Amino acid sequence: MRNTFIVLAAVIIGLFAYTKLMAGVGSGSPPADAPLEQRTDLIRVYKSERRMVLLRGDAALSTYRISLGWAADEGPKQREGDEKTPEGRYEIDWRNPKSMAHLSLHISYPNPDDQRNAQSGGFPPGGAIMIHGLPNGWGLFGNIHQLWDWTDGCIAVTNAEMRDIWARVPDHTPIEIMP
Repeated sequence: MRNTFIVLAAVIIGLFAYTKLMAGVGSGSPPADAPLEQRTDLIRVYKSERRMVLLRGDAALSTYRISLGWAADEGPKQREGDEKTPEGRYEIDWRNPKSMAHLSLHISYPNPDDQRNAQSGGFPPGGAIMIHGLPNGWGLFGNIHQLWDWTDGCIAVTNAEMRDIWARVPDHTPIEIMP
């Protein structure tokens, strides 16, 4: 029994160390921008369907299966640490090519309403909500990540999908996150 515990503890510590080490390595170089006719002008996320759609006008350019925050089905994000994914209209306001996950696009949460709602409850609203790929070093898991919600409130896709999204989504693209 003791040996099993020691092996299990060593594996857990090793996985944690590997994840921390790979987070510092970065994602590599981001892809070039897609041609103008392939770029999106709206992102729409359907939380209950675990689906994200890139739109140009009324036409869907791409659709992705997504993973969300651990508590995504419990409503919109209300405060830091609640593990929920926000709901509402935001925009992609900056990007991080050296993210701890494979590339990331920042969602402009919290907006002023989110800030007021959190502060009225006496809580900080949280932040750092991103669309991102898998944690660096874990890309080989690909679509397996879709089997459960595992983020802290972000929207996760595969690394290949994240490269496509990065190339197609300009800064200041609106994003609508629906229940």
